[in-house]
Amino acid sequence: MFFWRDDVSGIRRAFTDRSGGVSAGVYAGLNLGGHVGDSSDAVRENRIRVAGEVGVDVDRLIFMDQCHGADIAVVTEKPDGPLVVDGVVTAEQGLALAVLVADCTPVLLSDVRAGVVGAVHAGRPGMTKGVVLQAISAMRDLGATQISAAVGPSVCGRCYEVPLEMREEAAEVRPESRAVTWTGTPAIDVAAGVVAQLRSVGVDDITWVPGCAREDESLFSYRRDGTTGRFAGVIVRGAS
Repeated sequence: MFFWRDDVSGIRRAFTDRSGGVSAGVYAGLNLGGHVGDSSDAVRENRIRVAGEVGVDVDRLIFMDQCHGADIAVVTEKPDGPLVVDGVVTAEQGLALAVLVADCTPVLLSDVRAGVVGAVHAGRPGMTKGVVLQAISAMRDLGATQISAAVGPSVCGRCYEVPLEMREEAAEVRPESRAVTWTGTPAIDVAAGVVAQLRSVGVDDITWVPGCAREDESLFSYRRDGTTGRFAGVIVRGAS
């Protein structure tokens, strides 16, 4: 169920993989994405299992309706309708935040002392728009001063081929994102750009979880498979 997880001072952080779920076919395993064509009953059961593993009821597990933007929501409870943002932040105990990915970079943010946590979806558009920086700002507005980050597995720079112009546009934002593929063509390393952005605003306690979604078949990858599921990053303060 988990590709990586840790528990530090009452904050649980985890990145899921494909194991331990009930979805079938191209979504086989622990698909947590409800917008990709999978059975809604299977997705519901998968989410219930993840919620239980991180110590909350499924109704306390918040997913975003991600749109490759840079908007952030500060939440105190699960919203009634879609949450159309790419980052969510809370200071509420026992409220689990989730980010869905299948190549993009999932980022989990926390300040143990302030009791503030966040989850961010950072694809290429989000990285260039500064979605992670917006989430850091929202957390600091809630009193966070010592933020740690866990950057999850995503498509690596060697596997994310793009047109040259697109790579250079990303590199103008963060030069660290400039990459080349295994065959020497232009590419973007989104995670490297995200890590550089975090460090640029004083977030130095970073756990960068190794792994390429496209290369590792235990993870969902849109670039590898096309129609596929979604794995997640999940963070919660005060998990049992």
